[in-house]
This record gives sequence, C-alpha cells and structure tokens, in this order.
Amino acid sequence: MTRNIGTTARGLRAPIIKEGDNLYEIIEKILDDVVKNDNISLNDMDVLAITESLLARAQGNYVDIDKITKDLNSKYNETIGVVFPITSRNRFSIIMKAIANTEKKIKVFLSYPSDEVGNSLFDKSLLIGKDINIYKDTLSEKEYRDLVGEGATHHFTGVDYVKLYKDFAINDNIEIFLTNNPNDILNYTDEILVANIHERDYLKDLFKRLGAKTVYSLADIMTESIDGSGYNSQYGLYGSNLSTDNSIKLFPRDSQKFVDGFQEILKKKYNKNIQVMIYGDGAFKDPVGKIWELADPVVSPGYTSALEGTPNEIKIKYIADADLKGLNEAEASEAIKDRINKKSDNLVGDKSSLGTTPRQLTDLLGSLSDLISGSGDKGTPIVLIQGYFDNYASN
Repeated sequence: MTRNIGTTARGLRAPIIKEGDNLYEIIEKILDDVVKNDNISLNDMDVLAITESLLARAQGNYVDIDKITKDLNSKYNETIGVVFPITSRNRFSIIMKAIANTEKKIKVFLSYPSDEVGNSLFDKSLLIGKDINIYKDTLSEKEYRDLVGEGATHHFTGVDYVKLYKDFAINDNIEIFLTNNPNDILNYTDEILVANIHERDYLKDLFKRLGAKTVYSLADIMTESIDGSGYNSQYGLYGSNLSTDNSIKLFPRDSQKFVDGFQEILKKKYNKNIQVMIYGDGAFKDPVGKIWELADPVVSPGYTSALEGTPNEIKIKYIADADLKGLNEAEASEAIKDRINKKSDNLVGDKSSLGTTPRQLTDLLGSLSDLISGSGDKGTPIVLIQGYFDNYASN
C-alpha cells in the first residue's frame, strides 16, 4: 500500500495550567484522550513538544519586579548601563520598569536601526545620505528624534519604544542612546548590564577586557530565589515574559529532568520510544517585519537524547535533476529510495546533501511547534509531531 502522508504536526488542546499542577498527569491524560478519541496511533520517534510556559506555570516560576529591583540594587552602585536590550513590550518592558525602580542613573544603549531579533527602531533608508556610521557613531535621543521625527513606531505593534522605555523613568533617571559600538559605551558608564540575548557571553567578556568595573548580563539576575520568588539558575531573566504589570514569568527550571522523566512514563504506558522536548520561540525570520523571532536564550532548554544533532538527508531535487534523467516515474522513485537506504550516516560535505537544512533538530522541531501552537488564543501548547524522522523510502 502506498503511503500518502509524511510528517504531521498536531496542536493538542490543554487546560489552563496553574502553579502546583501535576504536568505529567495532565499531559498524559491529554495524550490518552487523543489516542482514544481521535484515532491517533503513537509510534517510535514521535515527538511530543511542550511549550516552556506550561512547565514554568506549573512550577510557579514567577517573580515580582520589586524582587528584580532588589537583586539589581545588590549588584550596582550609582549607574546601570543597559546594553542592547530588544525592543519588546512582552519581553523587556517590565524588566526596564524594574531597572528604573532602582532609582539609579539608567543609561540605555539601543542597537540601531534594529535590535538583534530584527525589531526596527526606524527604516534604515533614513540613513541614506546622512553622515552617520552605524558601526561607530553613538546617537543621543535628540539626534535620534532629529533623524526620524516624533512618533516613530514599530511596523507591527505601533509602539514608540524609545518613548515607552523612557516613560518608566523615576525622577527622570533614564537616558537613551543609540549605538552599536561597545567601546563608546564605556565613555558613559563603567557599570554594565548586558541585555543582548545571543551574544551575551561575548559582550560580557568584551566589557571586562575593556575595563568595565561592573559587568553582569540578564542571565545573572534572579538566579536564586529572593524572598520566595521564582528564579532560573542558568538563564536568569532571559526567556522571561510579561505576566502582569508588576510581575514576569521566568524560563522554566529543570527542563531536562522533566523531559527525561516524561519519556519514561510514556515508554511504560505505550511501549514506544517517544521523544519529548520543551520549546519556546522558534528561530525563523519574518520577511515583512524582518523579525527573527528568537527572543529566548535557546529554542529548546530540554530535550531527550535522540533529538541531539542535525538532519542527515539527501536532497531529492538535486538527485532527481543530476542523476535520474531518462528514468520513468516508477524507476526514478525506486532509484531515490535506493539512494536513501544506502546513504552514509554522515553526509557533511557530500554533494548529495546540497540544499538541505543545516540546523539543529531541536531548532527545526521547536520552530515547527511554535508555528503550530501560535502565540495567542489557539489553546494548543502541546504539539504531537509524527513522521518527522521518516523519509521517502519509509513504508
């Protein structure tokens, strides 16, 4: 019998998760209902992807901003230089509020014309004909306004992020600059809080080498519980989301322990080698808004061992065009299947793999899951992916 369906990804609906809920039992019941009521059979190497927010909510991994402020006050003296934060209501605005509440002098250094994940402060075409070197020159807020005018807003959200961050000031304690030049930042402050996500370790090391007196990143804030708060010993404030006007949800703790434990439960119940992962943001770029999306420190903070590595695939289009000319449909199909069955375990550098996607499996699976679950009101924070590790030769 010819197989007509390859990879499928299904969003599974879940109840609202609360602190203290047994996530193992809840997800096990959801999966059991899907198997019984939706005529779904589970297979070896199916992937069950669970959004990070479910685990964090069940853990009660939240922190009020006064605790963040307390942690910051223990680490900084007179000034906090906030380096390269992303422009985001959900991700950074509440952290900016906690920073401002220290009542220290706050100097915010925004990268321009866009942040590291692609959120634009302004259209880069405004720089054409201007004597501005974006790799060297630091702009004051006045110079920024002279360049873009009042009311410069984000393409999708309609928010003026310079104004948004400045409005958190206590007694006018926030100054905002636009720069991509770490060397120039030390002319303004030697107390640094690296807010950049994906180059945080590089920037921390760089500022220390440049002679900064105090250097932390967001990964160093809220690494321990303060007065009973949530915390994340590995990522600190990275991966956090707005919860209320005065609190945030942190990235979950112990993700690896969770996925390994749940895999054992599923193995005992279904006798299948099902893979489990926790996922956050996907890693893909929107062609219109130019947003890269990945505002979490990693796509997946925890995943079972078979999800390690990158795909090992040949490119069917390349093989078909290069090697199978003159064959009829049936002959070409059998030839492709034969090539797949005989492919090497490591195709790195092999021309037959030209054009395949050289990314981590967890990044690909996490991006697929993020697109399926969405970020709004779909109510499907669990994704069942089947057939992902099959290929054209699979029965």
